[in-house]
Amino acid sequence: MVKREKALISVSDKTGILALAQGLHDLGVEVYSTGGTAQAIRSAKIPVTDVASYTGSPEILDGRVKTLHPKIHGGILGKADDPQHLAEMEQHGISPFGLVVVNLYPFEKTVSQPECSINEAIENIDIGGVALLRSAGKNHAFVTVLVDPNDYRGVVDELRNDGCQVSAETRRRLAVKAFQHTAHYDSVITNYLDRDMPTEENKFATFLPVHFEKLSTLRYGENMHQQGAFYREMGAAGPSITTATQHHGKAMSFNNVLDANAAMELAFEFDEPAAAIIKHVNPCGVAVDRRLVDAFVSARDTDPLSSFGGVVGLNRYVDLETAREMTSNFLEVIVAPGFHDDALAHLKQKRDLRLLDLGLEKSETTASTYGWNLGMDMKRVKGGLLIQGFDLAVDEDFKNLKVVSKRAPTDDELSSLRFAWKVTKHVRSNAIVYAKGNKTIGIGAGQMSRVDSVQLAAKKALRSLKGAIMASDAFFPFRDGIDEAANAGITAVIQPGGSIRDDEVIQSVDEHGMAMVLTGVRHFRHA
Repeated sequence: MVKREKALISVSDKTGILALAQGLHDLGVEVYSTGGTAQAIRSAKIPVTDVASYTGSPEILDGRVKTLHPKIHGGILGKADDPQHLAEMEQHGISPFGLVVVNLYPFEKTVSQPECSINEAIENIDIGGVALLRSAGKNHAFVTVLVDPNDYRGVVDELRNDGCQVSAETRRRLAVKAFQHTAHYDSVITNYLDRDMPTEENKFATFLPVHFEKLSTLRYGENMHQQGAFYREMGAAGPSITTATQHHGKAMSFNNVLDANAAMELAFEFDEPAAAIIKHVNPCGVAVDRRLVDAFVSARDTDPLSSFGGVVGLNRYVDLETAREMTSNFLEVIVAPGFHDDALAHLKQKRDLRLLDLGLEKSETTASTYGWNLGMDMKRVKGGLLIQGFDLAVDEDFKNLKVVSKRAPTDDELSSLRFAWKVTKHVRSNAIVYAKGNKTIGIGAGQMSRVDSVQLAAKKALRSLKGAIMASDAFFPFRDGIDEAANAGITAVIQPGGSIRDDEVIQSVDEHGMAMVLTGVRHFRHA
């Protein structure tokens, strides 16, 4: 490789740029720069050449055109092993650049501000920087391209230790990073401009650019013969498993991540201290109480057998009493807003127990402050992608409850119905939840007919169902589910309604002296 001892630096984020410029200067690399970057380098007493003086063309159009010039892009794109390229470069007075350091105007940060106008957004669309990155990435056989300040020191060290050269492996890796940078940048612009034209037809983008950053390679996927990896969605808001801190335990598996997310989602449905225990993405026990420890005990006691090896989601900081109760069980993962120091120390006595800290302030640990209302829910299918808004409507459902039975639910029944309705949303359909007070008693999940789920929930119950209530995620197509529940001791039911046999179902409720309320909203969860 022919040495190219010239560097072009033009950055919006100036983190680490002075140390990089000084390091390059010390190695004898000539630094060329533009605008504010050149001013910052010059202020640090580091020699720098203005791009405008090199090209003979000033910055124009309020800085919209700075580096879009043949002497810049010719110096980046010219092949160092092609005699014709070298001859043309010499003919036109073009010097080769061996290093291009660029990051782009902060478009994403700009448009995230509520007061951002469309004109301000447009002015933060970088043109020259993207062109520089693409040119340098294309010619990475001869040019090193840098977009991440975290890579500056490594490249300087490599230049220092290898005769002012960068290895082909490093150049290729950094080129990939540059193209990832521009791809994400373009996707953010596309999404913003598409979203800026809100029409019924344009509610969903015609093309869907998405960008995810790999967090880790997993040991395997759902099963040992499948490969797996975990990615974080760039720009996603709110607490999540991707941003949680793991304090202890083995590395998370594919299935651990799915279950931890399900546990977190369900626990944060409630304002009161809540515990949710998940197995195979289904809740096997859920409860709320005045104290977190009591909520956990009630959730566990719904189905102690299924809770073995479960994943626990909590919506309060974990205290020592709750920690002691949890360590009396075999658990895989605990995910919570945070951990008190003594509780964390106690939990760490379990060698393999994974502890995920969502990093929330204590004032942010209620459902009302969770703010999980951004983004879209995506489901992959063979050859395609399904996309929808997240199912967030549970509290709204209670505003339109309709009593359809002759007997109205008592206040205690109504409170329990509301609790069970929130749980039902997180159970794979067909979903049935039995509850008494603010704790589950039996859960029937994922059955092919609704009456099967009714029977399964009763079978899973470890205590009498007399006086308990039932929640169903969708309507009852026949009265058989009501008859089965009544025979088990259920006294009140919450469901969406909407069956062509609603009259028969309501008649069954009245025959058994039960109460029924309709929400008018279904909460299927298929995957």
